[in-house]
Amino acid sequence: MKLIVGLGNPGTEYERTRHNAGFLAADRLARRHASRQVSGVRQRFGGQTVEWSLGQEKVLVLKPMRFMNCSGGAVAEAVGFYKLSPQQDLLVLVDDYALPLGAIRLRAEGSAGGHNGLSDIERALGTTEYPRLRIGIDAPPPGYDDPADWVLGRFTDAELKAVDPVLDRVADACDCFVSRGLTPAMNQFNARPKPPQAPAGA
Repeated sequence: MKLIVGLGNPGTEYERTRHNAGFLAADRLARRHASRQVSGVRQRFGGQTVEWSLGQEKVLVLKPMRFMNCSGGAVAEAVGFYKLSPQQDLLVLVDDYALPLGAIRLRAEGSAGGHNGLSDIERALGTTEYPRLRIGIDAPPPGYDDPADWVLGRFTDAELKAVDPVLDRVADACDCFVSRGLTPAMNQFNARPKPPQAPAGA
């Protein structure tokens, strides 16, 4: 069993906000595998879950519904119920304003970096050693004294258009994590795009 957790805040007032990039990615992944799902959305572990199999591996996607700052309890419940290893079986999808819009970054472990959702997961699991996939939402522009005002703001239509293909790339990375493991996923999806080469003879 692989557990993929998308972080965000529940409620219509938080829809399309930058802080909900993890929810958006989890929804995109679930739609991709709609035909494989064991059942529809279920209420479990203090959140919404969907489940399917990819090859020989079962996959559970969890969106905690206890608000971002209280995400850890839901994650710990699911990890404990299935007796999962946070280091090997868990992947958390999370927004990151330290990355430019459109960038993603996979890490095997690390600090919360000021992200309250990750901080609560670390508290609940008792470890910083669990994989996370960060989704870039851009740094706050001048005029934002509190980063919370930026991350809780809604994506513009132009930003949503730019984010849309990124969600497919996140889903690709999740599928690679499930089928091949974290290291191959990191090698493939953390790679910088190669610069275009001049035509021969130019």
